[in-house]
Amino acid sequence: MRLFIAEKPSMGAEIAKCLPGPLIRRDGYITTGAGIVTWGYGHILRQAEPEEYDARYGKWRLEDLPIIPAEWKLVIAESSRKQFEIVRGLIEQASEIVHAGDPDREGQLLIDEVLDYVQNTKPVQRILLHALDEKSIKKAIANLRDNRDFSNLKQSALARSRADWLIGMNLSRVYTLAAQQAGHRVTLPVGRVKTPTLALVVRREREIANFKPADYFTVKADFKHENGLFTAYWKPAEAQPGLDSEGRLADKTILEALTGKLSGAAEAARIAACDTAEKREPQRLPLSLSALQVIAGKRYGYNPQNVLDTAQKLYEKKLTSYPRSDCDFLPESQHSDAGVIVGNLQAIAQPELAGWSAGADTAIRSRAWNDKKITAHHAIIPTVEPCDFSRLSDMEKHIYFLIAQAYLAQFYPVHLYSQTKIEVTYAGETFTASGRIVREAGWKALYAAEAEEKKEEEESLLPVMAEGDPADFVQVTADKKTTRPPLRFTAATLLAAMKEIHKYVKNPELKKQLKDVSGIGTEATRATMIKELGQRGFLKEEGKKRYLVPTDFAYLLIDALPDDLTYPDSTALWERILYDMTNGQASLSGFLAQQIQFTQSICRTAARISFPLQGEHPCPQCGQGVLQLKKGRNGNFWGCSRYPACKASYDDQNGQPQKPKYSCPRCKQGALQLINGKNGAFWGCTRYPSCRVTFNDNQGVPAALLPPDGKTREADGG
Repeated sequence: MRLFIAEKPSMGAEIAKCLPGPLIRRDGYITTGAGIVTWGYGHILRQAEPEEYDARYGKWRLEDLPIIPAEWKLVIAESSRKQFEIVRGLIEQASEIVHAGDPDREGQLLIDEVLDYVQNTKPVQRILLHALDEKSIKKAIANLRDNRDFSNLKQSALARSRADWLIGMNLSRVYTLAAQQAGHRVTLPVGRVKTPTLALVVRREREIANFKPADYFTVKADFKHENGLFTAYWKPAEAQPGLDSEGRLADKTILEALTGKLSGAAEAARIAACDTAEKREPQRLPLSLSALQVIAGKRYGYNPQNVLDTAQKLYEKKLTSYPRSDCDFLPESQHSDAGVIVGNLQAIAQPELAGWSAGADTAIRSRAWNDKKITAHHAIIPTVEPCDFSRLSDMEKHIYFLIAQAYLAQFYPVHLYSQTKIEVTYAGETFTASGRIVREAGWKALYAAEAEEKKEEEESLLPVMAEGDPADFVQVTADKKTTRPPLRFTAATLLAAMKEIHKYVKNPELKKQLKDVSGIGTEATRATMIKELGQRGFLKEEGKKRYLVPTDFAYLLIDALPDDLTYPDSTALWERILYDMTNGQASLSGFLAQQIQFTQSICRTAARISFPLQGEHPCPQCGQGVLQLKKGRNGNFWGCSRYPACKASYDDQNGQPQKPKYSCPRCKQGALQLINGKNGAFWGCTRYPSCRVTFNDNQGVPAALLPPDGKTREADGG
């Protein structure tokens, strides 16, 4: 019996429909004429919690860290226990198994881990489902592959999962405990990807807070050529004084001297260089999930998580292909579906899509069709299923529109234009200008309305000219401008930053290496991480554009962490290793050994960190913690936040700690307390054994604090 194991029920149902009948739905599976289809609910196995390795880890203690499992354990998720037992029983009956997890790293792992958990020895094949329409599923069933071909993908997923556990479980505990010892009642989650993402927002906010606007000037001159007027921009010489760090003219005195010189010169200007080149701009590639999330965020203001959820709905409605794709290329074999897809789009009740489809030429084969660029995914595109646009929600309409628009662009010609760049010399100064003439709009006709496609400020129409031609100077103008602070991140632009993380690394050599790595996190998890940072109180949204602003907790966490955790260098390098692992160029054991060493090093450093004290009552005994109100067997009392390292305790007096009557006159940090010793009562310092001062007791008063007349006097702080 052949057993298909899908990632979730909806996918299992679609596979079953494409198998020979009859179909009979059972509890947790479907029988067909060609085998049985069952499913999981995502991860029906989960990583064991620390206390499931050893009960003592249920209480967070610094002395237990780091926790390094000798053998990694998986536990059946309680919510999925019934389904797991159904899957286990079907595996025992099967003669052959088809792995039908999503075609990505995580999808590979969640079925493989079930097979490993039940110690399966039966042959396993792999089906790769990029779309859930009937044609795509039947084609995938006819082209099953050996599941062993994807063992490297599984190793990469295991490495990611275990590294996240090591970092999350250990570093979240060590920094939370350190913060709580300083009086902060907070849990500080630390993550391999989440933490450097939060740090991007914190650093951006500080750049904005510390920004000091500065004035600068742009200088341009109008010239008259025999074929017409044109404007060119002043280009400073290398040794030009008065420039700021960005090479802009910032000195008004030098500006006035420059404009005076230009206005007073009598010679003719000369066209020193004139180069015209024919340019070809290839079609914009179809969309990966990140690209879709960024575009939808900019155009419609949608949150990345909502974009993913909507793309998933379209996928489950069979209207678009697999949404969690990090690829923006397409298999060459799918070019044959273009006629059907474009025909469906032409019939759609959406004027722009219908109009663009009518003008599309499906004979065009853009650079997107490239088998060498395809791994487990391809770009998100419409399927061959017709779309009833009127039955979609507004968000579904918008997301489908963006996906279809990018697909249709592949069947328009390349964008052709002529670009002329000129250099003008006048009065010993150099000016430059560039102009563009569109020869054929091509695919850009579909994006004409986008602001990002507008011509650059410096580009304009230029008259026909040649190198060596003379020109007359007409006038010079200078525009005063002011530098602006960087923009705050939105969820969409933060996701784009995670995708292009090489722009934010500190190490210049690493920056070069990481340009071809697809950022930190995965297509499916980036939006979730940003959402969780908001839900846990580290980010909040402000304004109509929903800019992300860090909270006090965000500053507290990021300021306490070392650069290795807050800058993306290490994380991006780890992503590169995970990517190499999928190609068999790195090992799981080597990567985890590196992660264990990193975790041990950070734990040693973090145990010594000092957070700023948070609380109204600094501990008078240790001076490093704060007094907090606690409930005891005999009522409320005040104890030090650094317990058990500091065991100071004070009675509660109307919601305030009852201050010690006598401060220690020797160490000045502790307080004298009455102690019942073997030879009677005496007074000792609460900081014992650090301070070993003792005084005899004299009717309830430390004897050393009695003046000669026998009357008590106040001690320090008494």
